[in-house]
Amino acid sequence: MSDEYQHVSKSKLKLKNDSDTKKKHKKKDKQKQKDKMIRAVLENPGEGTSEERKQQAQSNTPVGRTLTKAEESFKKMQEKMQNKRIVEKAQMTHKQRVEQFNMHLDSLTEHFDIPKVSWTK
Repeated sequence: MSDEYQHVSKSKLKLKNDSDTKKKHKKKDKQKQKDKMIRAVLENPGEGTSEERKQQAQSNTPVGRTLTKAEESFKKMQEKMQNKRIVEKAQMTHKQRVEQFNMHLDSLTEHFDIPKVSWTK
């Protein structure tokens, strides 16, 4: 009986797709970065983070290429809008947002109610 199973590997199986575990780790890193950005914007709105973003934007551009005035103004406006969104989201807690959403739903007309069909009652 043992002669039949001599060619069998006794080590643990190696999975081909181990990249799934790495992706989960990256999501955590992204969340940590977002949290850091929110804290930085709340502490200094529009000051310290813009310099870091400029460096990142310049590192994304190819070597030897400079941004045009339109591209620079576009990136500045994107930064302002992103800062504004972050500050607005950070001002309300999740509970407050849910309450506000429920109030909005209460104020809507009841479109999906079954209409009254009988004329006699």
